[in-house]
Amino acid sequence: MANIFILGCGFGTALAVLWNKAGHAVTAYSKFAAEIESIKTEREHKKLLPGIAIPDGIDFTRDITKAGKADIIVFAVPSKFIGQAVADAAPHISSGAVGVNVSKGLDERGERLSQVIASHLPAMPIVVLTGPCHAEEVGRGNPTTVVAASRDKRAAEYVQTTLQTKSFRIYKNDDMVGCELGGALKNPIALCCGIASGMGLGDNATAALMTRGLAEIKRLGVALGANWQTFSGLAGVGDLIVTCTSQHSRNYRAGRLIGQGVDAKEAVSQTGTVEGYECVKIALRLAEEKGVDVPIFEQLYKICYRNLPPGDALRDLMERPQKDEL
Repeated sequence: MANIFILGCGFGTALAVLWNKAGHAVTAYSKFAAEIESIKTEREHKKLLPGIAIPDGIDFTRDITKAGKADIIVFAVPSKFIGQAVADAAPHISSGAVGVNVSKGLDERGERLSQVIASHLPAMPIVVLTGPCHAEEVGRGNPTTVVAASRDKRAAEYVQTTLQTKSFRIYKNDDMVGCELGGALKNPIALCCGIASGMGLGDNATAALMTRGLAEIKRLGVALGANWQTFSGLAGVGDLIVTCTSQHSRNYRAGRLIGQGVDAKEAVSQTGTVEGYECVKIALRLAEEKGVDVPIFEQLYKICYRNLPPGDALRDLMERPQKDEL
């Protein structure tokens, strides 16, 4: 059994419950005193994971020095905070620990989150654990399947062997770039699907957005160094489906509000962490740098940052010049 230290108590709490029940020693860290005290008192994360009982055996703490005892360090904080979280933890992490990133997004410079982690912990083996996995369902022990991606084969095998449980199946993949980009770039497409739902456009529109959105993700991903086949797997189409179709998805929920007429910034404020809102801006910049055509990303950016009405964005997409599908 492993000693696991988790940075972040959102999705991190669901993983803590999962791995505690599998027999691991789990410590979950948050810098927010109110969050830690509430979890300790209620044995439930009422805001993010209501109804999921938290076992007494999990140690919730604000003491980041406890990271020094861990075999596995899990990074589970929103993408815009991950740099600071890693910087805070780095002095306390032992040289033999393996890093596991479960956060999905890109930093403001366009770097993948494993790159951000590596900039602070260059000697640490890093594994990306990603795929279709809503925190609520992981915490309840619903069957979930993900992929562990790393350039370090031994680290990926260690994570697969150690962290797989009866309800949490892990595959391996050596395409770290594609797995991270799949997890990040599906979020803007989920925002679009939520907007379509809020506008009442129906299932046909959602299917089109998911399919053509995946084509854009694949084009941009390959331009950034990914293997196109990765986007047909759990980190690509699998994560896209679950994020674009579920009320568990904050990206989808925020999109619904936008489609119903709420200003994009206000919709994000009402929903919480909406990774797709920031990601679309970064992804569009990367696409422009690489000369990649991403019309759905372009229209979403205009909705989010240029106040373009969603109906006008739909018109512009539907009236684009005719072309072959592939």
